[in-house]
Amino acid sequence: MLAATICGILTGARGCEAIAQWVRDQEPKIWHWLGFYRKPPCANTYRQLLARLPADEFEALIARWIEPLLASCVAETDSASQPLAMDGKTLCGTLNEHGRSVHLLSLFDQRSGGVLRQLAVPSDTSEHKAALLLLKSVALQGKLITGDAAFCQPELCQQIVDQGGDYLFVVKKNRPELLAALKAEFQPGFPPL
Repeated sequence: MLAATICGILTGARGCEAIAQWVRDQEPKIWHWLGFYRKPPCANTYRQLLARLPADEFEALIARWIEPLLASCVAETDSASQPLAMDGKTLCGTLNEHGRSVHLLSLFDQRSGGVLRQLAVPSDTSEHKAALLLLKSVALQGKLITGDAAFCQPELCQQIVDQGGDYLFVVKKNRPELLAALKAEFQPGFPPL
């Protein structure tokens, strides 16, 4: 069932209903390759399987499997810095016990299109504090971390540099004070009298 789930997701299925439908749409020969010798399972069976999997362990196994593949992909392309995008998203329909939605911070490999790491942002902290933990689990040598103005924090920038990486954080008009401070740094100074 995990193989069917992965194949379904790789072909664009989003959610248990879509995965079950993708499997049902295949020829019986594909069912047999995936290990099904009777009618494939329904969406609830996929949902129950995924709910019982320890998410942290499963994610760690996938990360351990994908990292060598990403490293060889990067080695084949060129010697430039490997761009990794960091961003947080709130998941719809995921209210927890305190009535807040689950907020995930992800580190996305821009060359391969894969998520390298993902971390749930605790409700009592911010994205940039969670990013400090997330980036400790990744070797940043030769990596360029990109993100929005939320990550433009001295301690985070210093951690990236200390780990051997580089960063590029975009500051837009929605952060007017930070944008004005950055623009002021590039204004010509007054000549001494």
